Amino acid sequence: MGKELSVVVWAKEGCHYCGEVKQYLEEKGIKYETIDVTHHDERRDILEIKYGVRHVPVVEIGQNEVYEGVTQVGIEHIEKVLERFNHKILK
Repeated sequence: MGKELSVVVWAKEGCHYCGEVKQYLEEKGIKYETIDVTHHDERRDILEIKYGVRHVPVVEIGQNEVYEGVTQVGIEHIEKVLERFNHKILK
């Protein structure tokens, strides 16, 4: 039995790239949760431990207890991971 796709966007206030990621997901009808790192260095510490980065956006995409973190900036990186999760939501 497949579980629903889980998407988490790590973002901060005023981040242009974070806004682009959220807009892309909304246009594709993909539900996501946002973790705001603005004024929360401890949340950046989590990103550093998990992925070795402190920057945002970081997008975590997962399903069935398997997930992948996208740390590179650019929608094309998110699209590649979504394709790996067999979600042919692209044009």
